[in-house]
Amino acid sequence: MSSSPANLRPAQARHVTVSDSSVTVDLVDGRSITVPLVWYPRLTHGSDSERQNWRLLGAGEGIHWPDLDEDLSVEGLLAGYPSRESQASLDKWLRSRQKAS
Repeated sequence: MSSSPANLRPAQARHVTVSDSSVTVDLVDGRSITVPLVWYPRLTHGSDSERQNWRLLGAGEGIHWPDLDEDLSVEGLLAGYPSRESQASLDKWLRSRQKAS
């Protein structure tokens, strides 16, 4: 039996857990994706409370961390994509956090 593209639905997140070493996303279909935290420098540099403050985007196609200005797509997680943020952008963000504290 084959599936036509019309029958495929995008993967949707149901819940997110961030530990000191990984990000785990539980999907609506029962799967879980776990990736290294170091793939996402903004999450790595965030406090535990900032990491725990997330919300789902759309119908669960993405995750947003408002305190860290970080967005991850479920599709990107499934594809194994780490952050694509440039070092210059990350450095600018880190400087803005230092000024705010």
